[in-house]
Amino acid sequence: MTNEKMEQRLASAVEKTAPNDVNGVLSRCDERKGTVIPMTTKKTTKKRWTTLAAACLALVLLGGGGIFYQQAHAVASVVSLDVNPSIELKVSKSEKVLVCTPLNEDAKAILADMGDGADLKGAKLDVAVNAIVGSLVRNGYLDSISSAIMISVEDKDTARAEKLQRELTSAVDGVLQTSEAKAAVLTQTLTQDAAREQQARENGISTGKAALVNRVLALNPALKFDALAKLSVEELKDLAEAGAPAMPIGTDKAMDIAAAAFGKASTAKMAYSEVDPELDESPAHYEVEIRSQTGEEFEYKVDAYTGAILESKREAADGTEVPVVQPSKPAASGDIGYAKAKSVALNHAGVSENKAYDMDIELDDEDGRLVYEVEFKSGNMEYSYEINAATGAILKHEAELDD
Repeated sequence: MTNEKMEQRLASAVEKTAPNDVNGVLSRCDERKGTVIPMTTKKTTKKRWTTLAAACLALVLLGGGGIFYQQAHAVASVVSLDVNPSIELKVSKSEKVLVCTPLNEDAKAILADMGDGADLKGAKLDVAVNAIVGSLVRNGYLDSISSAIMISVEDKDTARAEKLQRELTSAVDGVLQTSEAKAAVLTQTLTQDAAREQQARENGISTGKAALVNRVLALNPALKFDALAKLSVEELKDLAEAGAPAMPIGTDKAMDIAAAAFGKASTAKMAYSEVDPELDESPAHYEVEIRSQTGEEFEYKVDAYTGAILESKREAADGTEVPVVQPSKPAASGDIGYAKAKSVALNHAGVSENKAYDMDIELDDEDGRLVYEVEFKSGNMEYSYEINAATGAILKHEAELDD
């Protein structure tokens, strides 16, 4: 509504509540003898009454309107979407987007055709999320079966946070199924935490990703928050599942190692490349696929902790496999030791050392690979772990009720 129309409505309302009835009053007065003082109607009377009442009414309306405006534009929930791009949405109680913020360079690319997020302001939350996930799919972030997207909802109201979590999970699942993307959907609800918010701001990530980093740190406090913050959600998820034995080299480093090997094997230029982390496999590694401009395809498995090339394949443009000399598997660079093996197992189980008993740790050779077999009990549970003696990666683990 324009200011002019608002003024017209206010004036009409005032005229109905305080009509100008000077002529009516005069008609009901008897004329007196003597000096007659002529009474004339002043046009300013109506104007003064109208102006005064309009001002009062405007104050009431503006005051009430201000409250409604503040309520409609107050941040009720913070929703973050993380893959490697991290995007944060501040949402009102009515589930409308107030602000959409890209938190890193990858996120800016995802929101490039949405005005860097500005075009999503005022949109319903599910519509905005669908648009963002669609862009993630188009940009190739969710096409791998091992890729993952994490949805985090932060809200003071736990019930509302869980409701949003369910709705958004359903919406994202729908987009992924329609586009035949294969990514896993991780979800979490969070309460406000000043320390976590500070960590997120300092590292340019969402509070949801900061919570996931802290989960990994709980498994291995020797790791560094800022280094973990640079990993993708997929890497952090796999790292947590493996017990966070050490800091992985990361996708960029794995790509550099594979690119160097490709440069030695081919004179052609690189046309396409992709890195897929497999930190929850044994041995933990990065799979790097490279296609040359001549159509040859190369595949490298790079050790996630040492950077050694574990395996390489080469396929000609016509699909025939080209024999390559496989690099010899490096000898174990060291032995993590009994104490570290015990720490890895206890951290993964979430059991403090003083609550564990019947601890048994043995170093064993399985097909030329040294592993620690760790068994212990805590409460009414019995735990068993098989841990790579060179890297500290968890190869197998079981937990069952103690009979």
